[in-house]
Amino acid sequence: MDLQKLTIGQMAELNHISEQTLRLYDREGLLKPQYTDENTGYRYYHITQSARLDMIQNMKVYGMTLRRIREFLAENDADALQRLLLEQAGQVDARIEQLSRSRAAIMRTLDNFKRYEAMPKNGEIFIEFIPQRYIYRYACDRNYFDQDETGYEYMLRQLKRHLLSNNMPLSYFSNVGTVVRKEHLLSGNSFSNEVFLFVDERDRARDAETVPAATYVCLCSSEFSRERENMLKLMDYVREHGCQVVGDYLCEVIIDFPVLDFDKRQMIYKTQIPVCFPKK
Repeated sequence: MDLQKLTIGQMAELNHISEQTLRLYDREGLLKPQYTDENTGYRYYHITQSARLDMIQNMKVYGMTLRRIREFLAENDADALQRLLLEQAGQVDARIEQLSRSRAAIMRTLDNFKRYEAMPKNGEIFIEFIPQRYIYRYACDRNYFDQDETGYEYMLRQLKRHLLSNNMPLSYFSNVGTVVRKEHLLSGNSFSNEVFLFVDERDRARDAETVPAATYVCLCSSEFSRERENMLKLMDYVREHGCQVVGDYLCEVIIDFPVLDFDKRQMIYKTQIPVCFPKK
């Protein structure tokens, strides 16, 4: 093997990459064969070109695109490498943050499935202690209880647009719910123009509201049209047991099934009212 005249196959084998990759680097102007035989037209690499190849491969490990690598190599500036690495480190941190949020969203959904499996079904009222949570609210231009599923979907579009305009991660766009303020709840007024979603503690400073830990009177259902009825049913239970309402009513979507056979949302939601039971 002539180390000063390596064929593309020999260069690929020595550097543990494919011939296809070397051809790509050639086309992209990153690494061209050093020598061309005038008689045969065959092109050859020099072993010392492996140093440039190592730099390209390292930059790919750093997550850089071939275009960005080509720009850096064209600069031929050692100081530019440090600036480029700092820039790339910031981009990697951003991707790590995004992946962390995506994983958190997945784990929330899996946790919701486990929670639902343990919850009473078929409209049975149950009591649950729920730790402190953080919610991000958005006020829409209509009353949720005056809408059918079409209106509800429109309210969700308003929420999503608001999230995007405020650079809130769309990974939060699950477990969306509605809020009835305590004063409306106590007065029997079925009014809610606010939709909400749960956020992590790291985003609590972004206009998130703290929902204190409390004991909740709850009810699960899959029937969208019966939420008002379920809310009133919970309030009847609260009155019958002499409970004191200590916060706002929340309706949380705990499972949102993929749209399969129908062009509409299939979900399981949990209505919940924070209460204080009378002392015995």
